[in-house]
Amino acid sequence: MPNIQSAKKRVKVSATKTMQNRLLKGNLKAALKAVNSAIAENADNKAEIAKAAYKTIDQSAAKGIIHKNAAARKKSQIASKLNAAKA
Repeated sequence: MPNIQSAKKRVKVSATKTMQNRLLKGNLKAALKAVNSAIAENADNKAEIAKAAYKTIDQSAAKGIIHKNAAARKKSQIASKLNAAKA
């Protein structure tokens, strides 16, 4: 445990940020799982679920949870799966 006041604060802040990042990563994984299962099951509302997943991906990229290129790649993968399901 640190003795210096600023080091103590950094421990608290990093713990808080870690929890926030874990929450956002969990939401991202849940959104991706939901859209993949909707496409696999050929659900009627798969476009709406994909739109929600796009929003979650963009939010994660904006907050620095994932890189912007990774976000673009994930969105592209979802779009190509949607297009393949339509055909």
